Amino acid sequence: MSSIKHPHVITCKAAVAWGAGEPLMIEQVEVSPPQPMEIRIKVVCTSLCRSDITAWQSHAIFPRIFGHEASGVVESVGEEVTEFQEGDHVLTVFTGECMKCRPCKSGKSNICEALGLERRGVMHSDHTTRFSINGKPIFHYCAVSSFSEYTVVHSGCAVKVSPLAPLDKICLLSCGVAAGLGAAWNVANISKGSTVVIFGLGTVGLSVAQGAKLRGASRIIGVDTNPKKGEKAKAFGITEFLDPNHSDQPIQQVIKHITGGGADYSFECIGDTGMITTALQSCCDGWGMTVTLGVPKVNPEIKAHYSLFLTGRTLKGSLFGGWKPKSDLPSLVDMYAKKEIQLEEFITHNIPFEDINKAFDLMVEGSCLRCVIHMK
Repeated sequence: MSSIKHPHVITCKAAVAWGAGEPLMIEQVEVSPPQPMEIRIKVVCTSLCRSDITAWQSHAIFPRIFGHEASGVVESVGEEVTEFQEGDHVLTVFTGECMKCRPCKSGKSNICEALGLERRGVMHSDHTTRFSINGKPIFHYCAVSSFSEYTVVHSGCAVKVSPLAPLDKICLLSCGVAAGLGAAWNVANISKGSTVVIFGLGTVGLSVAQGAKLRGASRIIGVDTNPKKGEKAKAFGITEFLDPNHSDQPIQQVIKHITGGGADYSFECIGDTGMITTALQSCCDGWGMTVTLGVPKVNPEIKAHYSLFLTGRTLKGSLFGGWKPKSDLPSLVDMYAKKEIQLEEFITHNIPFEDINKAFDLMVEGSCLRCVIHMK
């Protein structure tokens, strides 16, 4: 009988986090066969996202395999899977698309009820894990766990892509770059000639800048406390840079002054709920829109004076830029192939899998945009 029809347990290397903030350990793990509606993927490349760092530093579920921005090749498929076959090239996604639930069919949201953001460290289908060491379960992250040579995901959390697309580049579309572009295009729908301000110039913020530039924004103001980011940000569309630490006035007042009343659009890409209020205050009366993309580490509640909304401002949340992953991501891959969007410019480091802790160090230090981790 074919091994594709009856996949077996695979033993492979994975970077396991045993505790909050502890260095990852390269371990031999057992990866179970895919269950119904699941696929097992041989990971080719995976990039480190700030969300991985936030979860790794928190007192969450351990032991755990992090990673969610990834590209790879389908190794085997579970029962009932008709969309994928062995050898398909895929991207993993942290929020899926079942195409059957109310939000998926609405055309108004990408928040899938069946395959939404998984926070408990297990699979969507049966709430158990596919990883183990000596019989002890190792928990998942966002139902992806790409810091492993092989992983198992629900078929609704993978996107088939062209075999010609470079897997070491398009893995960035699994989260950060797509999230920023979508926030600019789908959520805010930036108009030509508008003024945009972006708080936080990491990968997500710079992807917003890229999206704003492609939409024809006339001014794209970047705000960050790291002065080294100012010059580099110009390559992604930033026209002006502000460092709040070098200002005598609150940054929102500076922005309202230099824009003649506030920006048309502001984006909070830090993960700080206090900055959401600042971003709202940086928008103009009447039509100013603030979009929040960051995931806060602490203080998840937002505080803002009602008058900010009474005078016409709008606050919108954005998960994965509003993209429906299976429906929309192939078009972004096509845009990259046509050189319509930037990807490799975000890659500051290429790192072998065995040196994955170096990627974590660089991200914590603020010394990188995206580290792409290459499996053997």
